Amino acid sequence: MRSIKFAPGEYYHIYNRGVDKREILLDSLDYERFMLLLAATNNKEVFHISNIKKSLKENYAGLKTCLEFRNDTLVDIGAWCLMPNHFHLLVKEKENGGIVKFMQRLQTGYTMYFNKKNERSGSLFQGTFKAEHLAGDNYLKYLFSYIHLNPIKLIDPNWKENGIRNMEKALNYLAKFDKSSYKDYLEYERIEGGIINRQAFPEYFSGAEDFNKEIIGWLNYKKN
Repeated sequence: MRSIKFAPGEYYHIYNRGVDKREILLDSLDYERFMLLLAATNNKEVFHISNIKKSLKENYAGLKTCLEFRNDTLVDIGAWCLMPNHFHLLVKEKENGGIVKFMQRLQTGYTMYFNKKNERSGSLFQGTFKAEHLAGDNYLKYLFSYIHLNPIKLIDPNWKENGIRNMEKALNYLAKFDKSSYKDYLEYERIEGGIINRQAFPEYFSGAEDFNKEIIGWLNYKKN
């Protein structure tokens, strides 16, 4: 049972992982479908993926269609990152029940897709989604870096404890990683940029260069 109470105007870190820590994103089609659902399920008006007459190989075209169709979102998304066995979202509650409705649609929609694709049944996620209320500017700002730095674990699992061994390699890896909103904060022009609404969050970074400095600052951080 989740004890946290959601309130309009407040910010939350939302995350969940696969049941038994299993991988939930196995290939590029899975990542594309999850991104598509981030747009399709964040809509007050119900949008059925089946309405998009596209094959799974055309999910990016479907994402564009979902974003064009969307007229009013359930939540504002400030940042997101997809990892092989879990995901992170930074969201703002817009009205009572918005986060819960969005997450129910997102997890149910992806589970149905994943189970059909892989001929399996049952739960895919580790129970209900997890949530953390972000009270205070410092922690909210930190989450933009925390979420976008998750992919570094894929090439350097212990970087937080031991420090980054190769800064150039880490930054190059992040620059190529397109399964998060990282590139959107570096001001790349791409379809996925429509998933987030930066205007709904404090403007902590004056531009791409300022955001990049923040990321490098945290990459240089080493736990004592």
